[in-house]
Amino acid sequence: MFNTPDIVEAPPGQDPRWQAIVARDRNFDGHFYYAVKTTGVYCRPSCAARAAKPNNVSFYASCADAEQAGFRPCKRCKPNEPGFVERHAAKVAEICRNIETAPQIPSLNEMAGRAGVSPSHFHRLFKSVTGVTPRAYAVAHRAKRVRDALAEPGATVTSALYDAGFNSSGRFYETADAILGMTPATYRDGGKNIEITFAIGECSLGTILVARSEKGVCAILMGDDPDALARNLQDRFPRAKLTGRDAGFESLVAKVVGFVDAPALGLDLPFDIRGTAFQQRVWQALREIPAGSTASYTEIARRIGAPKSVRAVASACAANAIAVAIPCHRVVRNDGSLSGYRWGVARKRALLDRETRLQEAATRAKQAHEP
Repeated sequence: MFNTPDIVEAPPGQDPRWQAIVARDRNFDGHFYYAVKTTGVYCRPSCAARAAKPNNVSFYASCADAEQAGFRPCKRCKPNEPGFVERHAAKVAEICRNIETAPQIPSLNEMAGRAGVSPSHFHRLFKSVTGVTPRAYAVAHRAKRVRDALAEPGATVTSALYDAGFNSSGRFYETADAILGMTPATYRDGGKNIEITFAIGECSLGTILVARSEKGVCAILMGDDPDALARNLQDRFPRAKLTGRDAGFESLVAKVVGFVDAPALGLDLPFDIRGTAFQQRVWQALREIPAGSTASYTEIARRIGAPKSVRAVASACAANAIAVAIPCHRVVRNDGSLSGYRWGVARKRALLDRETRLQEAATRAKQAHEP
């Protein structure tokens, strides 16, 4: 979130809030308001009114601040009234509860009818509030029901799939790998028959564990205690077949260690990333943060279309088991200070300092070669 003072002049192209106005980005509605000197009105960032000149724009933290400065609310975007998301959040929440309790996934027409709008309008509305489509939300919730059911003692795959709303085993098995990351029986048995190769070594930040399944790297863990890292891996896959390093594993570990030392270089390896639909969205957003940059938990929540899910974003960061490659170390508090990090705040600070130095060095090198 931007640190929005009472009033800030907007030099052309310099204030990041100006880009939100240019993009008419609804995600910033409610976080700040802008006023135009030549018209005497103030608006939401998403207002569809004709773009003003940057030098005529000033920013305010609230409607009250803008009005105290002498501006009146825009009649088009009505910034002093509940916004689009606020007006429809309760209705979407009601539909979400219906999806979660329905024995089968409701059709788009059924959900739109319950909301009292057309299917196309409901689709846009639902995605604007939740960040995902109605079907994606339903599929993700059904996947959670499958995982929860399989975790119950004595659960059978058949009972789990029917309890989750699959009306045929064939349809379930078509999507099982995407839902669970493995076959249903293997998931129920704690990863039984899954082979995971791992190695524990040392890097500039301490002890590191690298693990790989047949699909790709499934864990990069850091710490001070090698035994604790091994136990962590075993807890994630309690019945998987864990195999120590083999001859072909050394080069992969070397790549990962090199990547930890220089994250900006990237890591060209396949990954086996397992998580809920929400966690996957958060982790993808983290991978889009460039090396040398940071984002707040609030900003990540906005980017994935779930501005009120800041705590859930923090939980997804904490659940990340692939250090550095999924860069949760680049997420900071709103004021820029460092918050908790699964592998220690000291490592988080070291990673950020390292990335900043490398980025600055790259910038200097580029400038030196410019004519």
